[in-house]
Amino acid sequence: MKIARLGEQGREIPVVIAADSTGTEQSYDASSVTSTIDGPFLANKGLAALREALDKGALPVLENAAALRIGSPIARPNSVICIGMNYAAHAAESGALPPTIPVVFLKPNNTVAGPFDASPIPPLSAKYDWEVELGIVVGSEVSYLSTLKEAAAAVAGYVVANDLSEREYQLPGAAGQWTKGKSLPKSTPLGPWLVPAADIDANNLQLRSWVNGEPRQDSNTADLIFDVPTIIHHLSQYMVLEPGDVILTGTPEGVALSGRFPYIQDGDVVEVEIAGLGRQRQEFFRAGTATSTSQEA
Repeated sequence: MKIARLGEQGREIPVVIAADSTGTEQSYDASSVTSTIDGPFLANKGLAALREALDKGALPVLENAAALRIGSPIARPNSVICIGMNYAAHAAESGALPPTIPVVFLKPNNTVAGPFDASPIPPLSAKYDWEVELGIVVGSEVSYLSTLKEAAAAVAGYVVANDLSEREYQLPGAAGQWTKGKSLPKSTPLGPWLVPAADIDANNLQLRSWVNGEPRQDSNTADLIFDVPTIIHHLSQYMVLEPGDVILTGTPEGVALSGRFPYIQDGDVVEVEIAGLGRQRQEFFRAGTATSTSQEA
């Protein structure tokens, strides 16, 4: 079972994608079960309700599904929490040692976009970069967890994410800051689907990315320094995780920051994919002009 939200931005409808009795994959309108896929829905055992409705044949086929825009499978999360340098090879290409505790930063929730939405390059950007990542969708409120088992139980499902990053804003320069480099419009495409945690093994998923059809990243979540339960347990010691929150688990080697590839340019096409979770595709364009400032209030 895969969960999606289809339709114009702000008017998406919930959809369940599953094989019918003939083995043909169909998209089913889940509006009779919920109006959207968000934190309250997940916390109220919503995925189980969708599965039950699907098994009973209570969801009608959405005939025009293929013609609809694909939105983020999760309506705007309360928090987007990110783990940095969680693959040893990526830490090395970034000029850093592998971390001994998780590196944590946040992205604004208004950066979330659909997986095929056109993606703006910031007007003053020279170093816009791609990052394929496994995204965790939190299914229950957790704080100060005691065990990794409790942490694993808090996962509702998984999504593909592209953690787009402006490296000049993030790292070097007079005022390089992670928040500046990670907060740009539509810089967190999610989807195309949410796959329930019970339906996939997050410990062994291939992650890949391409720019203009040329391979860039090719790794596996088995190479994560900190696995999913460890990440959730660690975060719960410092913040309350709420249903619908999204945690990005880090990117493997093969990004432009490595110096081996050019940064994203106007007209480029970036694709990212995780086995079992689907594939994204963003066409990039240069956003409207802006002027730099030497002083800030």
